[in-house]
Amino acid sequence: MSAVAVADRDFMIGALSLAARNLGDTWPNPSVGCVIVKDGAVIGRGWTQSGGRPHAETEALRRAGSAAKGADAYVTLEPCSHQGKTPPCADALIAAGIARVVVATIDKNPNVYGGGLKKLQDAGIAVEIGVCEAEARRLNAGFFLKIEQNRPLFALKTATTLDGRIALASGDSQWITGEAARDAGKSLRARYDAILVGSGTVLADNPMLTCRVPGYAGRPKVRIVMDRRGRTPPKSVIAATAREASTWIIAAKGADCAALEAQGAEIITVSGKDDAEFAVNAAKELANRGLTRVMIEGGGTVAAAFLKADLIDEIAWFRAPKVIGGDGTAGIGALGLGKLSESPAFKHREQLVFGADTLDFLDRART
Repeated sequence: MSAVAVADRDFMIGALSLAARNLGDTWPNPSVGCVIVKDGAVIGRGWTQSGGRPHAETEALRRAGSAAKGADAYVTLEPCSHQGKTPPCADALIAAGIARVVVATIDKNPNVYGGGLKKLQDAGIAVEIGVCEAEARRLNAGFFLKIEQNRPLFALKTATTLDGRIALASGDSQWITGEAARDAGKSLRARYDAILVGSGTVLADNPMLTCRVPGYAGRPKVRIVMDRRGRTPPKSVIAATAREASTWIIAAKGADCAALEAQGAEIITVSGKDDAEFAVNAAKELANRGLTRVMIEGGGTVAAAFLKADLIDEIAWFRAPKVIGGDGTAGIGALGLGKLSESPAFKHREQLVFGADTLDFLDRART
């Protein structure tokens, strides 16, 4: 690998680290990073801000100022070329006098899709494409899934005993994991646009589903309840605070959600002959509303529905060194598999340790 190629990769890795800063807080836009380099030194850095704007390029150019003329720009996603709520980033790079733009991956958004690169090239700017492309696509996998498959990325977060149980037969579940692991679970929410649970979890735990992390300054997470029958109690915490944070109830046609709607919840009506089809149609509705990354936090029925629908892309599995036994509540409901080869498969990515508990990250194993 040449010295230029090595430098390009190093600067792009820096841009990717910037893009990761606001992951989970930029929807419906992707989270992008930009580094501006002149004579081998970084003179400007930027990343997509809360709510999706300002964009990374304009932030980096603002910091670089007039020194950007003749510099190289490293951008994790193709600069936009269309007039939206903000002017095109490709135009801003051209106006600043950038000499070379290195792009990790093309933006598949039909409003962009090569248009930003063409603008830059037509202006006489040298363009390099594909530096750290795999890393960039992984970072914004939810954005690409929304564009290419009309669904967000779904991550299943579960906290179980060694035998995969989340509660005793009596329903007692506080606490499976220790405080450090529970805090880590709350921190994970910061990296997702929305938190999704089933109505059973609301009835059992009455969760708030907020991102209670010291220092977190992003938008409140969208709170989603899969509730085909309209069972969410109007007196539940999530319903009582529906005007404080976006709260979406996904229900079947005919479910009585009038009281929830009166409290400020948005009712999304979805059809489906079974739980899996209901999950597929719910995923489409979430993508249509701009979500790119959704964390599923419970319960077992919802987890099973999304697994059966082949919608789980990642798993964050907290495990406590305890055993409850077969009379406990399973972390994942029945999948109805006919043979072992039908089992959803995942590959291990990373393990972290929190006291006595472990956290395993797994990615969908694609064949």
